[in-house]
Amino acid sequence: MKFFRHRLLFAYSFVVLAFLYLPILVLVVYSFNRSRINAVWEGFTLDWYLSLFQNERVIDALLNTLFIAIIATLVSTILGTAAAIGLSKNKIRFRSAIDGLIYLPIIIPEVVMGLSLLIFFSQLHIPLSKLTVIIAHITFCISYVVIIVSARMEGMGKQLEEAAQDLGATPWQTFRYVTLPLIMPAIIAGALMSFTLSIDDFVISSFVTGPDSTTLPIYIYGMVKRGVSPEINALSTIMILITVVLVILSERFGQKDADQTTSKRLPF
Repeated sequence: MKFFRHRLLFAYSFVVLAFLYLPILVLVVYSFNRSRINAVWEGFTLDWYLSLFQNERVIDALLNTLFIAIIATLVSTILGTAAAIGLSKNKIRFRSAIDGLIYLPIIIPEVVMGLSLLIFFSQLHIPLSKLTVIIAHITFCISYVVIIVSARMEGMGKQLEEAAQDLGATPWQTFRYVTLPLIMPAIIAGALMSFTLSIDDFVISSFVTGPDSTTLPIYIYGMVKRGVSPEINALSTIMILITVVLVILSERFGQKDADQTTSKRLPF
């Protein structure tokens, strides 16, 4: 009976995974199809990838995506880390309400958030451009950074910081040589997660994107409306590969044990 349950669980898990990932696998396979018709396989080719990177519109969309993602990641990582440290080290009134506000950009539907940002920018008479997209991405990336870094701050405790201060370290030395190395894996994980979310975002970006700030997800959507071609499959495959790599790196840094840094001799 136990063997039967294990086999049934394995079969169920296989069906669920196949349902989730089989369409992605088909898309990746047909990105190497020589035929322009996705329903017919005519042989292996890399021509669609070569023609993709000769397309100036694709290059412009890629550069816009990377520029927006890098700026949004840097700003959200700095602000999110500072907020997480401040919330962890200080007793603040209405902490539960503040935590709720931090989770709000993650919980609310993206359509609602995108529409609210569009109304906000229109009320301030800010034209839609790369700046509005960057601000929009920062608003939801900060929450992920705060959550990841705060979890690390809560997990490491205060004993090491207190020990460093007892040994004569100044607050800045304690932060630089104790706190920062311990939370660095969480900071990197939050930055990678922010970068991944930024380059993948479509719904919010579609509300706040201007004529000169088209990102890759929006460009892919525009191509799909004209019909699915192997170039779309190739571009989607590249996006999937980048996303998977960044998520794996984020998980690796998020689970890394930073306690090894305590074995180093502190310079005070």
